[in-house]
Amino acid sequence: MRTRVTERGQVSIPASIRRALGIKPNSALEWVLEGDTVRVIPMPDDPIAALRGSGKRGSVQRLLADRREDRRRNG
Repeated sequence: MRTRVTERGQVSIPASIRRALGIKPNSALEWVLEGDTVRVIPMPDDPIAALRGSGKRGSVQRLLADRREDRRRNG
């Protein structure tokens, strides 16, 4: 899919892409330059809520146990 940049530097996002990614008016987009390529990443309204539940089960407990062990070893 191809679009053009306006004289004011604006870009239209095709409707099919907006629907697929849930981009609505006032959605925040992150623009990331990677060499000669640009990635556009839609940012969730609440990034904390968007990540909730995405970690592995028990990872917090493992992290806390590792920290306790480090403190025990390092006195």
